[in-house]
Amino acid sequence: MTPLRLGFIPLSDCAVLAVALEKGFFRRHGLDVVLSREVSWANIRDKTAVGALDGAQMLAGMPLAAAAGIDPVASPLLTAFSLDLNGNAITVSNELWQRMQAAGAVTASSNGAALRRVIDDNRRSGRPLLRFAMVYPFSTHNYELRYWLAAGGIDPDADVQLTVVPPPRMVEALERGLIDGFCVGEPWNSLAVLRELGRVAATKYEIWNNSPEKVLALSRGFAERDEELHQALLRALIEAAVWTDAAENRAEVARILAVPRYLNAPEELLAGSLTGRVVFGSSAAAVDMPDFHVFQRYAANYPWISHAVWLLAQMVRWGQLASPVDLLATAKAAYRPDLYREAARAVGIAAPEVDLKPEGIHRAPWHLGGAGGAIEMGSDMFCDGRVFDATDVVGYLAGFGAGAPQMDLDALAALNS
Repeated sequence: MTPLRLGFIPLSDCAVLAVALEKGFFRRHGLDVVLSREVSWANIRDKTAVGALDGAQMLAGMPLAAAAGIDPVASPLLTAFSLDLNGNAITVSNELWQRMQAAGAVTASSNGAALRRVIDDNRRSGRPLLRFAMVYPFSTHNYELRYWLAAGGIDPDADVQLTVVPPPRMVEALERGLIDGFCVGEPWNSLAVLRELGRVAATKYEIWNNSPEKVLALSRGFAERDEELHQALLRALIEAAVWTDAAENRAEVARILAVPRYLNAPEELLAGSLTGRVVFGSSAAAVDMPDFHVFQRYAANYPWISHAVWLLAQMVRWGQLASPVDLLATAKAAYRPDLYREAARAVGIAAPEVDLKPEGIHRAPWHLGGAGGAIEMGSDMFCDGRVFDATDVVGYLAGFGAGAPQMDLDALAALNS
């Protein structure tokens, strides 16, 4: 048995890792894995980069920020496996939600416009800026929170304050009045609702249907040093993801995650979103959202280069990536779909044959051709109706209007033609 130490953060979307260990998928592929519960994403990043962890659950943007040179690490990171799609939500305090309701909050799309009216009222009355928390500067949470705010006519850098809070501290920060809302993964949104501290204003799925969330990342040196070990790890995770995603197994997934070594949370709290029954507010009925967590369907485990380029485009849009770079080359340095395809073929799972796909064009389920058979895919719409084409990032960024992308787009175009 080959020993491996993998890190995770106590979130529901560490499920595939926990299932791979508890249901014997790691052992089936000759791996002796220890899962290490970590306290923050920065801790995860640094431990993986220096070799204290062999790999870890990471935010999808972390290997990309490292590849772009804007989140320095001791060793470059790569991923060949996406852990899930969706899974996050934006939750606001009860007080803010009441004001948003009075301003016309109804749906995830209209809620942003209602928040805009609350912000305008605050400005007229001289109140301080609202404060929202996300989990890490290069997180999907940061980008989807910004995307939702901007779609509602709100400038995330001028009209609100954004701050970083580790996921397990989000509910406490909301309760103490340190923040007015947050974007985080489960179960922390459900916990805020259960404790009657807040209301879910929008889910990640509603902001961008079936969008990428966490990945399993390794240091590039470790991954390249033992390619067969990496393949064994990928094979185990693919099989674990299939089991985790099955509807009939979701209640057991909640039981696995509830124990102290994983999330240390009530099983009933975890089961809600994991079984697709999401409660938006303390007095609201549960809403059926079967795709709130997607662990394998819709090619969820495939590390799409187009997803990576979208994340890099957000780094450009919001001024994190200020120097022009070749975005496609940067994405390919961190995301390795070729390695995923090899592992999927070995365990008989169909895998996409292409690395890029347009986003925001499918309102209904559709089928993608793949090695091993056709793959059923889910909708991929954005809340503002935009379309993203990874081969035309400059055109995409230019569509946000003057001043939105904080970079010389001509210089960016020269490197991405």
